[in-house]
Formats: sequence, C-alpha cells, structure tokens
Amino acid sequence: MGLFMAELLGTMILILLGDGVVANVVLSKSKGEGGGWIVITAGWGFAVAIAVYVVGWVSGAHINPAVTIGFLATGQIDIATALNYIVAQLIGAFLGAVLVWVTYMQHFKETKDPGLKLAVFSTGPAIRNYGFNLVTEIIGTAALLIGVFGISNTNNGIASGVGPYAVGILVFSIGLSLGGPTGYAINPARDLGPRIAHAILPIPGKGSSDWGYAWVPVVGPIIGGALGALLYQFVFLPFWG
Repeated sequence: MGLFMAELLGTMILILLGDGVVANVVLSKSKGEGGGWIVITAGWGFAVAIAVYVVGWVSGAHINPAVTIGFLATGQIDIATALNYIVAQLIGAFLGAVLVWVTYMQHFKETKDPGLKLAVFSTGPAIRNYGFNLVTEIIGTAALLIGVFGISNTNNGIASGVGPYAVGILVFSIGLSLGGPTGYAINPARDLGPRIAHAILPIPGKGSSDWGYAWVPVVGPIIGGALGALLYQFVFLPFWG
C-alpha cells in the first residue's frame, strides 16, 4: 500500500503541475496566457523533478507506466509490482487533472476553443498521421528510458539528491527536441488519466475527447519504454558484470 500511495501521489503531483502549466499558457485570461512552448516544456520538466523528489525515496518514482514497463522488461520488478504501480499511476493522473480543472475552472469558462481545453488534459498531433505519431512517441519514450537508466547508473557518480533534478532536465530536453510532432506524452497515464477526466468533467463547451487518437500516447510509450530499457541493458550489460 505504501508503494501504491507513493506512485499515486507522485503521479498526481506530476499532472497537477504539468497539466497546470499547460492550462496557465493556453486558457483565456490566465496570467500566463501565451507563454509559449518553452514555458510548457520547462513546467513539465520541473513537475517531473518535484514529483521524483517527493516520492522517489519510497517507490523509485516511476510515475509513468512506460518506466514501470521498462523495469519489468529488464527483470528489475515483478508483474504484481508493475500492475500495482500502473493502477496507482492512472488514478493519480486522473486526480491531478481534476485538481487542475478546479484551479482553472473560471478560465475554462472564458476559453472558447474546445481544442485548447482538451490540450490542458491530453496530447494531440500537430500533423495527424497515426503511424508517424506512434513512431514519435516510441522514439521519445525510448530516449526517456535510456536517460533514466543512465542517470541512475551508479558508474556516473550522480548523487541521489541530484538525480530527480537530472530527470527533470531530461524531460525538459525531450520536450524541446522531440515534443513538436505529438506534444510528447511519453507516459500513458499522463495522457489517458486526464483524457478520462476531460470526458467526465462538466467543462462547458469542451467538445470531443479525441478518443480516435487516444491509443497513440498509450501504445507508443509502452513500446518505447520497453525498447529503451532493453536497448540500454543490451549495450551496457557487459560492463555491469
């Protein structure tokens, strides 16, 4: 239960701060309106770092089913632990999205464009091509897992207190470099939990939750997470022994 609550809380913080920065930038009459892509990517990077600082000492702060699946694929956790983490992450992501809605409720009312309202909760492609969108999410998430494994590798001599900050920089970098085509979900819970919240919450004029695209930011990160973890292990396993 302690691990479950840590992953739930960590993912809730991630989405509260991550979706929160999107809301601040895209919703009407917010003080951060028009802040742009740099603000959003920086906000997500900081969100990851803070979430990892809060719960990393308890559960390792996966806060992302793709990370959990990467650890499962490389035999570092068992299936029961993985399922426990993933359920907690999905619940935490949903709750974080609800908190963002409560925080920005008046601004959702002021915003006319339903696409901007959905963008607060979930990702969407700049150019809709499911095949290329899927590949983008696979590449971005593989980069995330390779980076996470590298940061946590003791041979790099990174102090434990610096690790969460480094992971935040990693997410910031992925957003700046690879986030343009799809908005870089790189986390199934980050997209699916808030998308469910968007579908359920009484947001005026919200429009469609775009379920036709919703599988891409789930399937892509799952594949990318496993591939990135396995690739890192394949390349560096000879040096671990």
